[in-house]
Amino acid sequence: MKKSIVWLASYPKSGNTWTRIFIANYLTNSEKPIPINQIHRFGTGDSIAKMYHIAAGREIDVNNVQLSVNLRERVLQGIVANNADINLVKTHNIRKKTHGSELIPPKFTRSAIYIMRNPLDMAISYARHYDVAVEQAVQVVGSHENANAPTPKTVAMFLGSWSDHVRSWTNLSPYPLLVLKYEDILADPETEFKKVLKHLDVPLDQDRLERAIKFSSFKELTKQEENSGFIEKSEKSDKFFSKGQSGQWKSEMSQELIDKICTDHKQVMERYGYLDD
Repeated sequence: MKKSIVWLASYPKSGNTWTRIFIANYLTNSEKPIPINQIHRFGTGDSIAKMYHIAAGREIDVNNVQLSVNLRERVLQGIVANNADINLVKTHNIRKKTHGSELIPPKFTRSAIYIMRNPLDMAISYARHYDVAVEQAVQVVGSHENANAPTPKTVAMFLGSWSDHVRSWTNLSPYPLLVLKYEDILADPETEFKKVLKHLDVPLDQDRLERAIKFSSFKELTKQEENSGFIEKSEKSDKFFSKGQSGQWKSEMSQELIDKICTDHKQVMERYGYLDD
């Protein structure tokens, strides 16, 4: 069994899907953008309910959280069973043990790419995605108990607070880890996505890189979603790709909420320069 999983990890609404779409376009090397509803062909996710049904050999009750956690190792074992060198797996799960099981077991893991976003901006996008008030989003992403409840299509996801999540993935990694900041990708996608290709041991071709960046731009992704929808969109939101901006919190968040986030996440925000703004 190869340690072939490369985790594409992030807190929700932090740039994970954007990064996956870039990788898909680069690997495809097509003369036109890959349809966003086909990016699943270039990787998988660790919370897809169908995979847990297959692992169990029957349709399970996704609301039985202990059962889905118990099946997780079998699901991951199924992913690496193809004997590929790399299996890209998207996750929003925190890297820790829960219900007696390791959520991100090193024995299946080749490496990880962790994408983080300023929690001030992330909380605004989080609120839109889950159709909750920004006040509620700020409260939730500061909670150690934050989790996504199971749905018919997904098993439960264990997030923790934004700070918990970032620490879990970036502290003392037992395997190679690339840490990216959403803001850096926005400012210089060429430099940041080159790091992704190097991490994946994919040869760099400049023309191909520039084309993949263009094909994964927010303008292109928004256009595709308007024309054909996006299967990963939350049922609670009107659209998946919204503004894709940095610094929106300055005009869209009250000072009270800004202060709460900066207090709740002070240490991690300081570590990554998010209090410099």
